[in-house]
Amino acid sequence: MRDMEMLRRSSVFAAEAMDVFNRTPTDKELVSQAKALCKDYIHSRLNRAGIGWSKPEQSLSVAGGMLGEVSSILLWLGDELEYLRPTVYRNVARQLNITVTSENVVSDAFLAVADEIFSTGVTWGKVVSLYAVAGALAVDCVRHGHPAMVHTIVDCFGEFVRKSLSPWLKKRGGWEDITKCVVNSDPRFWSHWLVSAAYTCGHYLKAVVFYLLRER
Repeated sequence: MRDMEMLRRSSVFAAEAMDVFNRTPTDKELVSQAKALCKDYIHSRLNRAGIGWSKPEQSLSVAGGMLGEVSSILLWLGDELEYLRPTVYRNVARQLNITVTSENVVSDAFLAVADEIFSTGVTWGKVVSLYAVAGALAVDCVRHGHPAMVHTIVDCFGEFVRKSLSPWLKKRGGWEDITKCVVNSDPRFWSHWLVSAAYTCGHYLKAVVFYLLRER
């Protein structure tokens, strides 16, 4: 009888564990993870620029786990993207012709660029591009003495994910789907990634032009 009870409990536990791994993430979870990944990306870019933002936190990539793996991949792919077009993801505020003193201006500019980047659909290349934009804009804000704007950028990123990216992410099982981008060691795959990344840069440049030309 005791053995049967232990077997029943272990079966229930196994079923619950499988349910956690198999279930579709909620909008709230996807947004929370997106903001955590954005914070991690921004911290990395601020550290690389040699400027601080707030009390140092343990990065997701150091903490480990699936979200840590996703963060490491995002940072690595962001490096690749920024290496391809080093001038595109620098001085973003100047490219958008905005000042970073106003929360409304920063949020409006970021969301307008995000909308335009994804106006023709969603790809992981575009997602990485948006993280690169967030990181570069955060660097501009901190350099110009407005570190509080970093929180605005993170919140805007989360809001954009909630409104525009959640359905796409759900279909792919969540953020961990990006890990599939780096499991292929075939050189042809990397050639495809570079072409895709360059295409994403083109979308970002188009988004900047769109923002500059729109009526204000």
